This record gives sequence, C-alpha cells and structure tokens, in this order.
Amino acid sequence: MFTGIISDIGEVRELEQRGDLRARIATGYDTGTIDIGASIACDGVCLTVVALGGDWFDVQISAETVSKTNLAAWSVGYRVNLERALKVGDELGGHIVSGHVDGQAEVISVRQEGDSTRVVLRAAKPLARFIAPKGSVALNGTSLTVNEVDGCDFGINFIPHTKVATTWGDVQEGDRVNLEIDTLARYVARLTEMS
Repeated sequence: MFTGIISDIGEVRELEQRGDLRARIATGYDTGTIDIGASIACDGVCLTVVALGGDWFDVQISAETVSKTNLAAWSVGYRVNLERALKVGDELGGHIVSGHVDGQAEVISVRQEGDSTRVVLRAAKPLARFIAPKGSVALNGTSLTVNEVDGCDFGINFIPHTKVATTWGDVQEGDRVNLEIDTLARYVARLTEMS
C-alpha cells in the first residue's frame, strides 16, 4: 500500500527486454534500506525490486503491466515518480493507493492559473464513472483531488510544490498517465451493483 505522496523522482537508466521488461531506475533513496522483493511505486505502478546498486534499483515488469500502463513509453532518461511502500505508523498524507493501475488518462489541456497549473484529463468511460468532484485519484502515483468532472473529463490543479516534488512540472498535452481510481469509490460502486 502507498499514500500517493511522492518521495523521490527517479530516472530510467536502462531498459532491457528479458522475457519481461527489466528497468534500472536511479534513485536518491538509500538503497541500503531497500530489500530485494520490496515494493516501490514507479509512476504509480507497484513494482518489485529484483536487484540493487549504490544509487539504483532494478524492477521486472510483466507484459500485462506494460499493456495496462504508460510504462511502454519509458525510455532512458525518463523521469519517474517514486514512493516506497507504506509502513505501519507512517503518516497517511494522501489517500490509500494500491499501486494497481486501473488504466490510463490522457492530458487534454494544460494552462497556468496564477502560480498553479490547471490540467484537464480524459479517462475511459468505464473508469470515469468512479471519478467524482472533490474525490481522490492517483495519477502517475500522485494523490490528487479532483476539482470538477464533465463526462469523461476531469480537472486537477497542481500547486508549485507538487510541480517541483514530482514529474508534474513536465506535463504536456497528449501525455498518457497512469490512473488509479479511489479504492473507496471502487467498493461503493461494487456494493451498489450488488444491491
């Protein structure tokens, strides 16, 4: 489990197809405190650490994960939002994020509003029904509050801190981002279907 509070920006150093895709990610984390088998959310995707070095870790990514996320667009030099798994007693500053991406959203527009950046995204219809005004979503692993919803489109504001502490300062129209809907919304919808 994660909180959607990004704690490092990594960079893809190597990509290799070895049956599954294997990625080496440079990090500012103290890799001496990371165990082989640990989970790290990489752009919101919960991935397992399979090797470690002084300032990097490797993850193995299945074809299923590549097909459901934006990881197919990764290239050497690509910047990645990182978050280590939540530990008992950690502050829950965002919302409960599983790292199990539901699909992708497309950035439709980006515009400045004062010091903040207003981004409108479009989700696939089956996922859009779970997105509500003032609800939470995780986009590329970042816990965010939805401002408004119009059909399949929804708006997010990024304050200056978020743009510096995550990769959201690089956002452009046409980008495809990993979308995880709020766990609570998922269960409420399922309970409603069963009644």
